[in-house]
Amino acid sequence: MKDLSKVTSIEDLRQVAERKVPRMFYDYVDSGSWTQTTYFNNETDFDRIKLRQKVLRNMEGRNLATTMIGQSVSMPVAIAPTGFTGMMWADGEILAARAAEKFGIPFSLSTMSICSIEDVATHTNAPFWFQLYVMRDRKFMADLIRRAKDANCSALILTADLQLLGQRHKDIKNGLSAPPKPTLKNLINLATKPEWCMNMLRTKRHTFGNIVGHVDGIDDMSSLGEWTSKQFDPTLSWDDVARIKDLWGGKIIIKGILDPEDAVLAVRSGVDAMVVSNHGGRQLDGAASTISMLSEVVQAAKAEQGNTEIWLDSGIRSGQDVLKAIALGASGTMIGRSFLYGLGAYGEDGVRRALELIRHELDISMAFGGYTDIRDVSEDILLKGTYEDLLTRPFIIRERV
Repeated sequence: MKDLSKVTSIEDLRQVAERKVPRMFYDYVDSGSWTQTTYFNNETDFDRIKLRQKVLRNMEGRNLATTMIGQSVSMPVAIAPTGFTGMMWADGEILAARAAEKFGIPFSLSTMSICSIEDVATHTNAPFWFQLYVMRDRKFMADLIRRAKDANCSALILTADLQLLGQRHKDIKNGLSAPPKPTLKNLINLATKPEWCMNMLRTKRHTFGNIVGHVDGIDDMSSLGEWTSKQFDPTLSWDDVARIKDLWGGKIIIKGILDPEDAVLAVRSGVDAMVVSNHGGRQLDGAASTISMLSEVVQAAKAEQGNTEIWLDSGIRSGQDVLKAIALGASGTMIGRSFLYGLGAYGEDGVRRALELIRHELDISMAFGGYTDIRDVSEDILLKGTYEDLLTRPFIIRERV
């Protein structure tokens, strides 16, 4: 186990990952769509919310453990499903799943993962969650659900906000593909990433493991690109949610809720949890940040008096961000880029360090706010006047230095 005690923030991990990971895969993680306004405001809107500091409280016996859809978790955080994870570090999905398992939090595997459902199931012990993109190829989609069941996946995540692909300028300019195409530009960049290249030479997993070999006629990269570009289903509706829910037959989570009206429909659909998410700012640029919409979504969902849990992702880079989301009504959170930076920097050890940082910041910040149990945290821990009107304040654009 690598000693990463000198790594003190997610930003430290991001900077290392930027040096180590090939440009097209780093940019895939660290970018948004169009002008990237929503991407950056997912982070900066968290910064606007201030915490109350309380003193002379008993801080002993602190607890971060809770549950997410009935599953015990060591803190209210799950690893979100992310595509291309195995391109940040060889066998990345397996390594991240192992780190999550050891840490006692859920891991989610994407349809667009490099390691397949079977790969992750074979190399881990704890059940994981599987994220489903609804494809036009209904036979393939039904087969994915069957494979997830066979792998003992404990929940299905239905991503609702990718019926169409957002305009992701950096991915277009970089010619994003897995594995990277042998262009002169890519070869020059790869020559500066020796550790990444050596790791990739040690694995056979270089393309989308859930797709290649599982779809008729898709046996290599040349046929995969054309198939994928035509597969995301723009006709996806709430009727499909009901059908998929019946087909799955277990716990189901819908990811991509940002509007209170959709939150009401999610509760009425009977899903076990909804994730307030804008796909990390990679779909509709100009959409509101997730933290700015959380209170409205919570209020609308609770008015339905259902049992659907409300979680948040997009923009979480610290334990304080998790604390703020919990204070505003989320019962859980999901992290994507935070663990991917750790993975790209140091593999499984980097994911472990990212989780350690988030847990430590969450624990200490909760205590400074006068609470000892995450399940008791409320808006009272936030400074009034800093969180009520996030939507009416001017946007802040934060560029990478």
